[in-house]
Amino acid sequence: MAPPLRALTRRTLTLLTLSTATAAGAGYFYLNSGPAYPQTTHESRRPPLPWSPPSRAAMINALKRSADPRQGEDDTQFDILVVGGGATGAGVAVDAASRGLRVALVEREDFASGTSSKSTKLVHGGVRYLQKAIFELDYEQYKLVREALRERRVFLQTAPYLSHMLPIMLPIYKYWQVPYYWSGCKLYDLLAGKENMESSYLMSKGKALEQFPMLKSEGLVGAVVYYDGQHNDSRMNIALILTAIKAGATAANYCGVTSLHKDPTTGLITGARVKDHIAGGEFDVKAKVIINATGPYTDSLLSLSTPTHKPIVRASSGVHIALPSYYAPKGMGLLDPATSDGRVVFFLPWEGGVVAGTTDEPYDMRAHIKPQEEKDAYLSGDDILPRESEIQWVIDEVRGYLSGDIKVRRGDVLSAWSGLRPLISSGAAGGTEGLVRSHVVKVDESGMVTIAGGKWTTYRAMAEEAVDKAIEVGPGLTEEARKCQTQELRLVGSEGWDRNMFIGLIQRYGIDLEVAQHLSSSYGSQAWALLSSTAQTPALDPHRPLSAPYPFTHSEITYALTHEYAQKPLDVLLRRTRLGFVDARAALSALPEVIRVMGDTLEWDTRRRGEEARRAEEVLRGMGAGGRVEAVTTSSGEGWSRMGEVQRRVWALFGCPALLRPFSGAATYPRALFEPGEIETLREVFGQHARVPGDSGSGSGFGTQEQDQMKMPVSRIREAVRSVAGLGYAYDGVRESDFRYILREAGLSDSPEGKGRGRDVVDFEEFVEICGDLKDVSIAPTVSKKGVQRRRIPVEKSGGGV
Repeated sequence: MAPPLRALTRRTLTLLTLSTATAAGAGYFYLNSGPAYPQTTHESRRPPLPWSPPSRAAMINALKRSADPRQGEDDTQFDILVVGGGATGAGVAVDAASRGLRVALVEREDFASGTSSKSTKLVHGGVRYLQKAIFELDYEQYKLVREALRERRVFLQTAPYLSHMLPIMLPIYKYWQVPYYWSGCKLYDLLAGKENMESSYLMSKGKALEQFPMLKSEGLVGAVVYYDGQHNDSRMNIALILTAIKAGATAANYCGVTSLHKDPTTGLITGARVKDHIAGGEFDVKAKVIINATGPYTDSLLSLSTPTHKPIVRASSGVHIALPSYYAPKGMGLLDPATSDGRVVFFLPWEGGVVAGTTDEPYDMRAHIKPQEEKDAYLSGDDILPRESEIQWVIDEVRGYLSGDIKVRRGDVLSAWSGLRPLISSGAAGGTEGLVRSHVVKVDESGMVTIAGGKWTTYRAMAEEAVDKAIEVGPGLTEEARKCQTQELRLVGSEGWDRNMFIGLIQRYGIDLEVAQHLSSSYGSQAWALLSSTAQTPALDPHRPLSAPYPFTHSEITYALTHEYAQKPLDVLLRRTRLGFVDARAALSALPEVIRVMGDTLEWDTRRRGEEARRAEEVLRGMGAGGRVEAVTTSSGEGWSRMGEVQRRVWALFGCPALLRPFSGAATYPRALFEPGEIETLREVFGQHARVPGDSGSGSGFGTQEQDQMKMPVSRIREAVRSVAGLGYAYDGVRESDFRYILREAGLSDSPEGKGRGRDVVDFEEFVEICGDLKDVSIAPTVSKKGVQRRRIPVEKSGGGV
């Protein structure tokens, strides 16, 4: 018996040894997983060496010198001209400049003015793409997920102050879905390999509700939590531009390409004609290679090169909305994996609020074709505004996943925006939700390199591939260029930054905690330069908020002008600060001060100030969905005190009456405000439709009854609201689904005879609250090429509306 026992013992020891080694390896892998935060050093306590980028005028002069015959061509001609200043174009400029090439970049509008500032703010591989890859056996989707997961880790390391790890919860309402979602998230972790951030895990129902108390508890069986990244998209874009400039690139916004120059003998592109939309005038830029990185406008530039070109990009509109912070916990996102139409919706904390989205609808790029009578006219990225139906779809999906005691109101939408995804066309008609988010690099017959498709997460890999191709086709570039540097290159603001840097800002400048944290997470180590560039006086605090309670400050306006090439008010309010995306009304309230500072700094005359004011107001109204950033037509002392007497006089001087009107409501959380006399009208109409319980007659004869004794049948609310609307008050465009939702949230029965679940009568206070909710959804904007206009939809007496 001894030999078998010894063999068993040896086998047992072997298994124990292997198990211990495996556990030790897994433990080491787990302990070393997660984000690679920068090491905390003494350097973060004090400002780094100062650096300021060249002025925009210097950039324009450098572009002009490239085609100046008086200069030597070898000294002035650019190796690469990048057209497009979004995520891809900026990434290309960083990659090429860091390899030692002479690089120029031009952008027709502002940097990140299009898709790159209107994303979901995620740095992710894409769990839904992985799901498609498995169930549709789609290898292209699988490759996209693998590439994105690899790039996700690099993304978070190159700009750690602008990006961070975010846990995202998938709530589970069916027991059979527990192994399904858990195994899917584990596969997601496995594909990330050593680039994985944190392991996904299963969460009980109680723990899920503890972490996300706003979640609908009815039917909830548990949740799975996985990890992805989140970032500040337009700030990331600006950091890329500044990094490219610091590496030697020349970059200019508001410079659009009007035509391409070709060598008459070879037919190859040798440069472009560029128009300066700020200073005016056109000039030539010479380059060995042009890279087309214009996103959804890819086909427009390809058509300039090859008029017979067939489109390769299909645009898809993605709408997001911003909600108040109380809709989600600060450190946990939510993913609805199965919406009413089969898409997914993210529900994410961001910049002190909550972002919800997105939609996926085909967008007709023919809307951007220049009218023949207006050669230089075009629709900018700021003109692409969300449709009301898309906003309502997101709201409806959010309602389905939140607790029943949370009333999701149309008026809680603080901002809304629409971005265009540049998807690679499959050649087939139909929807865009099935198109793979992969990218393509191609060279046309004129030698122009085009990079199209992809997404924010993979911008770096896309840029590397595009620059590799440009080096291959550009004359003499193979000998000049170094290998790609961007996997290790840290962006401007990263050097000398760590997560505790904001403490040094507080101790040195005495600013508020929230302001210090905001500046640290938005500007990185450049926050030192921002704070030191503005002097504080007893009469003026440059670090006071632009619009309370948000931490964006006045000093950021000046810094955006002097260090980040902001040229227009929307550049500041939307892309240098994110105020317009967080709260459109707050941005509108800050607009007069932004124009005052920019006008004084850039020496705008009265006409220019008025034009900028009207243009910015149009866009912000569109993002605020019209009624949410409406200016009332009458003045009041309260309105002037809110805006400030000094601002009122400034605007009176510059002739901008639209912005002289006081804003309706607070800048923080929009609520429907009743018009003067409206409460009295509601009281009168309520009396006409209400009755004393137990009495079958109309309430019109009970003028002496106590108000709280009178009740209105729910079945009469529609008629009562129509009566109020008939007197001139705004209750337009209420959808039947919204009306039923409001009644349901109030615990009321909406059956014609008052039968069913819920109460069938309301008192006056409840009637007023219902009317307030209806006003929140009663006005919708309409968008035209001239901007955002108000439209009043007739109140429907039957059918789909109230």
